[in-house]
Amino acid sequence: MGVVYLAHSPSGREVAVKVVHKQLAADPEFRARFHQEVAAARRVSGAFTAPVVDADADAERLWMATLYVAGPTLAEKVREEGPLPVEQVWQLAAGMAEALRDIHRAGVVHRDLKPSNVLLAADGPKVIDFGISRPHDSSLRTETGKVIGTPPFMAPEQFRTPRDVGPAADVFALGCLLVHAVLGRGPFDADSPYLVAYQVVHDEPDLDEVPDELRPLVRACLSKDPADRPTPGELMSRVAVAMGNARPAGRDPEGGRRQDPGAERGRGRGAVRAPDPEPPAEPEPEDTPAPDGDQRVNGDRRHRGRRPVLLAVVAAVLLAGGGFFGAQALDSSGRAPAPAGEGQPHQEGGTEARSWETRVASAGSEPPREVHAPRCSLAGTALYCADRGVAAARISTEDGAVEWSVAAERTDLSQGWVHVPRSAGGLVHTIQQGGGTLAALEPRSGSVRWRVDVSEQQNCCVAIGDTVLSAGGDGTVTALDAGSGRERWRTSFPEHPAPAMTSFGGTAYLFDTADDGATTVVSAVRPESGAVPWKQRFSGVLTPIGAHGDVLFLLEYDPEVATRAIAVVRHDARSGTTRAALPYSIDGASAAVAGDMVYVLANNGTLLAVDTGEGRAGPVVKWELPTSVSNPSPPVVAGHRLFLSASDGRLLAVDLRRGQLTGQTAQRLDPTLHGMLADQPPPLVAGGRVFGFTPRGTVFSVPVDSLDG
Repeated sequence: MGVVYLAHSPSGREVAVKVVHKQLAADPEFRARFHQEVAAARRVSGAFTAPVVDADADAERLWMATLYVAGPTLAEKVREEGPLPVEQVWQLAAGMAEALRDIHRAGVVHRDLKPSNVLLAADGPKVIDFGISRPHDSSLRTETGKVIGTPPFMAPEQFRTPRDVGPAADVFALGCLLVHAVLGRGPFDADSPYLVAYQVVHDEPDLDEVPDELRPLVRACLSKDPADRPTPGELMSRVAVAMGNARPAGRDPEGGRRQDPGAERGRGRGAVRAPDPEPPAEPEPEDTPAPDGDQRVNGDRRHRGRRPVLLAVVAAVLLAGGGFFGAQALDSSGRAPAPAGEGQPHQEGGTEARSWETRVASAGSEPPREVHAPRCSLAGTALYCADRGVAAARISTEDGAVEWSVAAERTDLSQGWVHVPRSAGGLVHTIQQGGGTLAALEPRSGSVRWRVDVSEQQNCCVAIGDTVLSAGGDGTVTALDAGSGRERWRTSFPEHPAPAMTSFGGTAYLFDTADDGATTVVSAVRPESGAVPWKQRFSGVLTPIGAHGDVLFLLEYDPEVATRAIAVVRHDARSGTTRAALPYSIDGASAAVAGDMVYVLANNGTLLAVDTGEGRAGPVVKWELPTSVSNPSPPVVAGHRLFLSASDGRLLAVDLRRGQLTGQTAQRLDPTLHGMLADQPPPLVAGGRVFGFTPRGTVFSVPVDSLDG
């Protein structure tokens, strides 16, 4: 339909520009389809597509620019190197199933899925060319007698009733695509497209040479009846089982995120038992609470009786935020060396720093059997981490040495959920005994100082300074002294029957969204006393994302589409609330706050710098940067840099002054696990170092200056 050029934006970003042939641009029907292609490409989440940078569907010569994706098409890969090994085909199946889930979730049917429309990028397959795709709600229909598509990869219904083609047609095409990948030919090969069409409609696919382990999945995709084909979500589960990987905890195949399995504990007032008297703790100077800029959100929420879509909205942001006790399915193994190309010394403020990579679990434990990442917090010169079978471990930030490790007392939490240990009041706090006990450990040795029963607390815990907060199912919030475990105060908040909690700048925030998604109540709470300096009822589904002084920033979400952000909200208790819609909805949004700037990161890797400065009518987007990272971690700001992690273990740095990527580390995949992270923890930054997490279950460190381009 045209020519595709490799081009560069004024800032140097590589883009692919499709320019339509002049004769086609003069065709009104083609113009309508091009409008539809641009709309469809913008509409999908972009996690597994090439994001649209700009387009003009009304110009004399139609054109569209998308982010350039480095990598061959599947067709080129097979043509030049031959069929893929079956292990790579399983990886392709996993990525494509997730891609179709996201495309269909956006209401789009691709209708022309074939090897030349799949790019094999470093971080997974990317689907391109939505030229004949159709949104479910589109009024544009195929003309009578016209069959559009590529016959060897078309579903029977595309030949029989092309007006009624639905998402199942893409699943059929995926089956054909997998056969092509593993054999170098399709399941319905013939010399003529007419014979191919006949075979697709009437004959059984030729799968005799398809490997036995892959054949049942392919056969299910190639069912003649669309109703008999698996959904993308079902495919994801089947592929995970076939690859030997349990589905990553925290994400449901159909796009939502699962709650903490502890969510079904009883409601009612939480009885917090005071511990036996202990000698007073001597605080360790290096183990200080996280600074105000470390704006994390509690991840261990146990909402019950809430609408699933609202739960997904809260979970997407709060789990991603790496809260006091974030949750993730993990495994354990021994120490791992730094990848090739790293481990070289770097000058760091006059001292020499080396990159390192290590495992949280001991070297004698079982090797990892599934993709996972440990969960850690940072205090002074130590990381405090948890992994499956490890309740807490202290890791030196200097060399990655595991200084002590405390085994989990019970590992009966469903799907292997773990809780992030955090430093507060001179001690390290973690959850033990299946989530029912809050334990405080000595930072130097890991020995237990005190324990408190929190089994009836639906939301435990948020640490602020020397206070630990937990919430019961009746809206009662309890504050414990972080050093002794003794109760400081207990207050009921009737407006928050099942509150989520977070903290920024020394203030706790309770927030609750109505079941119908119409309003969200937010209360600011002083952790030392339980006093409420302000309370506000907002319209819509909102989640706090950060604070600057007395100003709280929130993301507003579409109540009908989980995790899709539609606006940035700035609330100043003195001057009121400012709200402005984002330039387009942001799927899988996470955010970081620095001063009046809000950096919103989409699931497709697009990063928006939003200026919310006081006195503005609403947020202003200063710049937009497609990073090409699919399913990234939440962003973290440190100075003039922003850091994020990719699902393949890469760390990336962005210069916020220029809005440009400055560097990234190598991938850290385990070839025996065949997968990438579904919920990547955010990086940690301190002392000139950046700490990241990998799909092979390790934590690693690189000097900040190693990411400067």
